[in-house]
Amino acid sequence: MTHRSLLLLVVLIALCLAASYGLRFALMEDARWVGLCVEQTPRWECQLRSVLGWLIHFRVIAWLALALALPGFFIARKSGAVLAVLALCCAIAALILYSASLAVFALVLAALRLVRRPAVSA
Repeated sequence: MTHRSLLLLVVLIALCLAASYGLRFALMEDARWVGLCVEQTPRWECQLRSVLGWLIHFRVIAWLALALALPGFFIARKSGAVLAVLALCCAIAALILYSASLAVFALVLAALRLVRRPAVSA
């Protein structure tokens, strides 16, 4: 992994963390939205909050992270690494958005794939 791609990965992880925490604390846990969405359901913020609540409830984000991490772990070369990066972003979001039980496995698989040395071709 080059220094440039490592820096890009760190920036991507930081953005994913910031976006996930923003969704969690600004939309899901803010008491203002709870009261507002009970009164006015047609607002797009309330619709987003509702859909995100269903995604969290059914652990869709965590399952997506695991579904990306498993093939990413076994596929060689750049395509496996790309799947692992996508799985890492989904796993971080799932960890922050209340789906830690499944997301931790996806996070470990994706991280192991990203730190694995490339195979030496003979």
